[in-house]
Amino acid sequence: MTANAASALRKSDPKQTSAPVEALGGDVSRRSRVMRSEAIRELKVRDNRTNFQHIGFVYLVIAASLVATIWSYHLVAEAGLGWWWNIPMTLFAITAIGASQHQFGGVIHEGTHFILFENKTLNELASDWLAAFPIYTSTFHFRLHHLAHHQFINDPVRDPDFAQLHDSGHDLDFPITHFEMLQALGKQLWLPNLFRYTLARARYSALGTVNNPYVDRERRGERLPTLAGIIYAVGAPAVSIPLLQSGHGDWAFAALGAMTLLVITYFARLDESKLPHAHVETVISHRVTNISRVVFMAIVYFSLTAVEVSGLAPAWTYFGLFWIVPLFTTFPLFMIMRQWVQHGNADRGRFTNSRVFLVNPFIRYAVFPFGMDYHLPHHIYASVPHYKLHGLHELLLQDPEYREKGIVVEGYFNSPHGDVENRNPTVIEVLGEKYAPKASEEIFVDTETLEYAQVKNPAAIARENADSLRES
Repeated sequence: MTANAASALRKSDPKQTSAPVEALGGDVSRRSRVMRSEAIRELKVRDNRTNFQHIGFVYLVIAASLVATIWSYHLVAEAGLGWWWNIPMTLFAITAIGASQHQFGGVIHEGTHFILFENKTLNELASDWLAAFPIYTSTFHFRLHHLAHHQFINDPVRDPDFAQLHDSGHDLDFPITHFEMLQALGKQLWLPNLFRYTLARARYSALGTVNNPYVDRERRGERLPTLAGIIYAVGAPAVSIPLLQSGHGDWAFAALGAMTLLVITYFARLDESKLPHAHVETVISHRVTNISRVVFMAIVYFSLTAVEVSGLAPAWTYFGLFWIVPLFTTFPLFMIMRQWVQHGNADRGRFTNSRVFLVNPFIRYAVFPFGMDYHLPHHIYASVPHYKLHGLHELLLQDPEYREKGIVVEGYFNSPHGDVENRNPTVIEVLGEKYAPKASEEIFVDTETLEYAQVKNPAAIARENADSLRES
């Protein structure tokens, strides 16, 4: 980010305030470094209140989308119109809810870094129950995936995002042109591509993988516990829905109860050594997390069945249409739109592995949830909560190296500014040849990403750090 780019940024974003960059010169005085260190320490301060407001807003969007869509269905039915009149509102709901599921991913992301709430137990419980369990994952498994991504950013061997994109066939050969990017996005309209991405993502961030640098390879656990959770998640609806359709509501409740009791008993009696272990300690035990996830699904499945039996609404149909369909379509589409651009066409330098993205409110909500638009500052100081990343960016603008090397992106497909020469690049432009990383020996291994984590085997992670630097 050159001085001109920083100036352009402030003009384009009225929230930006000027930083005394001219007074800094080439070297920062000891007093300035101390003040900056204190400012960063203050930015890292978390609380146990703020994020309830942010999470509440996501639930409000989901509720409003569902109410508006179902209400429109009733209006169409009362008017005697054909079913196709429901298509626009259905697509609206699938888009809004898929974007909100991506927001849940943002909640889990904050929980992964222990910055959702200050209290670690509250952080884990809220992240799991309010975000992870609803999209069939858990905070701890995503933590293994995501913290390794932070520590070994853009390392083709140790960054799980690299392997996940490759396994699902979604890795791109950067740099790419506008047309190639649009073509790649267009291919995602072929639904099998989105399904393949979703399954690969689940395997890496929901189930865990043995090649993750944080996984304890000597205690990988068994596959049966993972299969038990999957069988319940899929099998419980597969058994109860046909029973409901055949008019056997009591049997549907009985089947759900029996399956729930069986799986909970299995996990309660399971030796924890048979579950996968990692070099990062759990906040809540694997056993409790697995039982909690089954209990959460049971509450949802019993509630849907009760509504269906009561005749109030076709609850299971709505659940499939408004939750499962977005989970495999719009949600992964928005994830792909983010994952490609945050680190694509970038290198492993501290100030050059990502960017700052200034986009319109819808793109920010759907594609860059919970501060992911300020992704470069987040990767520099991952312990700063999302609602303070703008302030962190302001502070970092005082660093000459950040101003010089960092890139600010404005607009996803089109720039809001007409001056081609002086404006910042768009998201698609930054993926092109002009912004391709130059040959550089700088390799950034983020050893501070585990700042709030309890590490069980520091030596194993230190070996990974050394291997990453040596193999680069």
